[in-house]
Amino acid sequence: MLSYIIRRVLMAIPILIGISILTFSVMHLAPGSPSSMMMSPDISPEVRVAFEERYGLNDPIPVQYVKWMGAMLQGDMGYSLVKVGMPVNEMIMNRLPNTLILMGASTIIAVLISIPLGIASARRQYSLTDYSVTVAAFVGVATPNFWIGLLLIMFFSVNLGWMPSGGIATLNEPFSIVDRLHHLVMPALVLATADMAGLTRYSRSSMLEVIQQDYMRTAKAKGFKENTVIYKHGLRNGLIPIITIFGLMLPSFFAGSVVVEKVFSWPGIGDLLITSVFQRDYPVVMGITMISAVLVVVGNLLADIAYAIFDPRIEY
Repeated sequence: MLSYIIRRVLMAIPILIGISILTFSVMHLAPGSPSSMMMSPDISPEVRVAFEERYGLNDPIPVQYVKWMGAMLQGDMGYSLVKVGMPVNEMIMNRLPNTLILMGASTIIAVLISIPLGIASARRQYSLTDYSVTVAAFVGVATPNFWIGLLLIMFFSVNLGWMPSGGIATLNEPFSIVDRLHHLVMPALVLATADMAGLTRYSRSSMLEVIQQDYMRTAKAKGFKENTVIYKHGLRNGLIPIITIFGLMLPSFFAGSVVVEKVFSWPGIGDLLITSVFQRDYPVVMGITMISAVLVVVGNLLADIAYAIFDPRIEY
C-alpha cells in the first residue's frame, strides 16, 4: 500500500506543475496588467516603471514563473498587488476555513440525501418513486446553482424573512453557533444541489447492478429481510464505485463554491478569487488556484486509496 501511495503522489507532481504553468501563462497573457488596473492613466511613466520593477512585473514571463515557483516551494505565495504589504498566505488562510466549512456542510447534505434516494430508486425500479427521483435528479443537474440561490433568497429571505440573504453571521451580534448555522443553510443546500443529483444517479445505477448479483438472490433465498439484504450485503459493494465518483466530484464542489460564495456574499476564497481576478491581483489568483489544485489532487488520491482498500480486486 505504501508503494502505491508513493507512486500516486509522484504522479501528482507533474500534474500540479502543468496546472501552475497553464494558470500562470493564462493570467499573464490576459488583457490588462496590475499597473494599468491599479494606477490612474495620468500617472507618470516613471512611477509605473518603478511599480513594475518593485514587483518584478517587467521581467520575462518565464523568469517571473521561476521566481514565483521557487517562492511557492518555500511556502511563500508573495504579497498582494492590491492590498500592498498583505501576504497572500494570510489573505487565503483568513478565507479558507469559511470555504472548507461550506464545502463540508454541502458534502454532508449531498451524501445524506442522495445515497438513500439512489437506493430507494433502485429498490423500486420503474415505480413512481423511481421516476420522481430521476426527474428531480435531472432538474438538479440542469439547473444552475446561482439561479437556485437567487430563487431561495427571493423566497425565504425577501418574501418570508426566514433566512439571511447573505454573509456568514449577523452584523454587530456576538458569536453564536446557531447564527452561523442559520447563515450556512441556504448556501450549503445550493452548493449540494448539482452534486446531489449526480450522486443519486450513480447510487441508483450502482445499487441496481448489485441487486442483480447471485449473492443477493442467495441472501434473499436464505430468508433474510429485504432491508438486511440491501444494507448489510449490498450497500458496501454498491458504494465502491461511488467512492471514486465522489473523489472526482471534489472539483465541482470547489468550482460551485466560487459562484455560491459570490451569490450569498460568503467570505470564502471563492469570493476572494473572483475579486482578485477582476483586480488582476496575480499572486492571490495563483495562490488560490494552486491550493484548489492541491485539494483536488489530494481528493482524488484519497478516493483511489479508499477504492483500493474496499475493493479486493484492486492490486496495488
